[in-house]
Amino acid sequence: MAITSKEINPAFSGEVTAQPGGENLNRCYSCGACSGVCPVSQAIPDFDPRRLIHMIRMGLKEKLLSSELLWFCSKCRSCVFVCPQDVRFADIVGALRSLAMEQGYVSVQDLLDKGKAAWVERDLCVSCLTCVRVCPWRIPRIDAEGKAAIDPKQCRACGICPAECPAQAIRLNQSEDERLLAACGTGK
Repeated sequence: MAITSKEINPAFSGEVTAQPGGENLNRCYSCGACSGVCPVSQAIPDFDPRRLIHMIRMGLKEKLLSSELLWFCSKCRSCVFVCPQDVRFADIVGALRSLAMEQGYVSVQDLLDKGKAAWVERDLCVSCLTCVRVCPWRIPRIDAEGKAAIDPKQCRACGICPAECPAQAIRLNQSEDERLLAACGTGK
């Protein structure tokens, strides 16, 4: 499939580098170390960190920001440890996700529907603080009403708080990548 000039936004790379987390993009020289170590790319071949960086540089803004690929990154940071240029691909994905949210390519409801963020059923929450204690990223908070609250833009959808909530007040939909991985494992 050919790319037309209408699909290219030459300012896109600058938008990404201006975002927190995107500042190291231009350090990348496409060595492929990130792609080689990425556990997601091994399970989902279309997710390739080097290809995503290339798409940024090509100016494929709409194609990339509207793509499901952005949401496959598990933010395990394996890519960060092997990169000889300290590009921090996981942070670049965070910058891309922020741009996608800010510019309306993805909504908070999309994140919840796609299993990319957990939410609290407030009527079920008993304010036990379990979610606050178990989250390694300190994302659940207790709000002014004394109930747990999760910021969907920060949530990593790891599944820890829904699994640990004794009141079963925290929900997380099955994500598309879980469905893809299940299909790979069963040979479907």
